[in-house]
Amino acid sequence: MKVSSRILMLRICLLLLSVVSINVFAVTEAVDIYSDQQLISLIRSNQYLQRVKADDCQLVQDIEARAEVLQQPMYQFLWGEMLNNGVCVKAHPSRGMALLQTSAEQGSAEAMVKLADYYYRGKLVIKDPNRAVQYVLPAAANGDLTARMTLVRLFGEGYGSPADYELGYHWLYNSIFDDDAQQKKASSLLQMLAAKMPASIVARAQQPQLYKR
Repeated sequence: MKVSSRILMLRICLLLLSVVSINVFAVTEAVDIYSDQQLISLIRSNQYLQRVKADDCQLVQDIEARAEVLQQPMYQFLWGEMLNNGVCVKAHPSRGMALLQTSAEQGSAEAMVKLADYYYRGKLVIKDPNRAVQYVLPAAANGDLTARMTLVRLFGEGYGSPADYELGYHWLYNSIFDDDAQQKKASSLLQMLAAKMPASIVARAQQPQLYKR
């Protein structure tokens, strides 16, 4: 074989080797762990479980460690929901719900809202919308908009204490909304709750500052 032919064959072999190496790297490339802000965004768009599956379940051990060992609230939420729904792991609802509870106790509004949703729908637990109110109330008080909308919806459906209706109305009425669709939904919920309140109380609840007499 001529020298030039050998050089050509060598170049072809090197080229094929580089292509194989690139493909192997692409398949095995590690997925970065999610930041808290990424998780909040995924949770609020209800895409968090889909994201874990889309990442081929590569982060299961990292998620578990951050939830169980480091006890990070957002990862307690994610790991709890993976256990509740059997995503990338065997379903274990009792452990999953306990993790959501711990996340809520550490101040996670997302966990409070999720627990409220479980009790409202009666999924994995006995249906108890009044307990749902108890879970979502602290998150609403701390300014979480989803929690405020959930709370007003629950009040409008007749759950919770009527003594709290004015406060729930006040919080949502004076909230800032991300878009017109969100504002329209809030207005509809407020209208439903207003029908259960005296006009004078509604007018008072609409003020920037709430002064109860």
